[in-house]
Amino acid sequence: MPGTVLLLAASPAGKGCLVDAASVLPVLAAVPPAVLSGTETANVVELADPLEPQAVLTRLRAAAAAPGPLTVFVTGQLQLDRRQRLPHLALARTTPATVRYTALPWHWIREELRLRAAGTTSLVLDLHADPETWEWLRAHPLDPGPGHAVYGRIAPPPGRRAVAVPAYMKAVATILRSGHRPRLADLHQQAVARLGSDGYGDLLLAPASAPAPTPAPASVSASAAVVSGAGGPAFVPRPSEHPEHPEPSAPPEPSAPPEPSEPSRSSELSGPPELSAASDELAHLPGRSGAQAPEESGAATAEAGEDPHAVISDAVRSGRHADADALAARHEQAALRAHGPGSEEALHWAEVRADLAMFAGDPVRSCRTWLAVAAARLSAGQAPDAPAVEAAVDRAHHQWGLIGDPAGARELGSLLADLRSQVPGRREGALEHVRRQLGQLQTQG
Repeated sequence: MPGTVLLLAASPAGKGCLVDAASVLPVLAAVPPAVLSGTETANVVELADPLEPQAVLTRLRAAAAAPGPLTVFVTGQLQLDRRQRLPHLALARTTPATVRYTALPWHWIREELRLRAAGTTSLVLDLHADPETWEWLRAHPLDPGPGHAVYGRIAPPPGRRAVAVPAYMKAVATILRSGHRPRLADLHQQAVARLGSDGYGDLLLAPASAPAPTPAPASVSASAAVVSGAGGPAFVPRPSEHPEHPEPSAPPEPSAPPEPSEPSRSSELSGPPELSAASDELAHLPGRSGAQAPEESGAATAEAGEDPHAVISDAVRSGRHADADALAARHEQAALRAHGPGSEEALHWAEVRADLAMFAGDPVRSCRTWLAVAAARLSAGQAPDAPAVEAAVDRAHHQWGLIGDPAGARELGSLLADLRSQVPGRREGALEHVRRQLGQLQTQG
């Protein structure tokens, strides 16, 4: 039976573009259809920078209705709509204000695949998230629906005024151009290996049941897992949230306006339980600036009942990075006083501040904070192979690679090497990479 392949690459035009999604299509298009599908013959549908979500829905619906195996390759960027704060795949005309009407709701993909037989559908994703969506992913899995296999990565936003390259999908396409299609689990592992240190800060996705040469990933849902090899399940839910599992409604017919449904949350994404042993490691790394006390901060404050994460996201979107960090620092200090430095509450806000430093284009501060978080988790008794520990070190490693000042890179590189000796992570060669880079830094001024 022939297979079906849908190639979808989309990103906004103009300054809202985070990734040059369409650049991967020529490489994918050069792969024989049968190799893309893993069947003897296959039909391929290609969508390059589509303009209308309903047009994408029509093609997706037709592909989902086709008999035989279906493989969907998606490259692009995720954004949240402002009304319901649900993830959408941004299209060519999407802007932050028009996500709800110009982007493809993620749950439309889930709903179109819902009636397909289990084991017949695979998704391969290379997605970038804007700051607001990256924060949203701390508490919500990107659920493809039960019975479907998902492989790929979600990358944090690139630096300011930078457009990222879909390196994971290009690696997948390059491997497939050899004419041989390995099992998707093996293809995913090979593509991740080609990312090298550039992928240490990514969120990796793979089916929970997929065999892998690395230790088993932590389960996120019945069909998907976040692999900690590139900084996966460091994401922890906001303490006030209680996950639920409402079923999303089916997508509207093409004549109806987009109407996103409620998110499907997973209670399995929670971090470790509250720790009784406090740690003061957050203050021990050299050069780490202390959090501002409330009276010292000039940041905007969250009103009573208002989600501080949303306020912080708004500040980041408008470029007020110092305000965002000051507000996060206030919550970090409050968590330290109420729960102690080794608590999940305090570590959560430290992780938020590490991400905020990344959004602000400050890899030194981001790396230093991630190193501190990892040290605090280890001192609090968490195992070196705990997902949150590995994720913190992986993200520190990624940010370290972005530091341009040799002196700063040498200082933090020595700390990173010490942590890597304890937390090697799930990608081979991480410690050797740090040592090799440190050796090169010793020859620089």
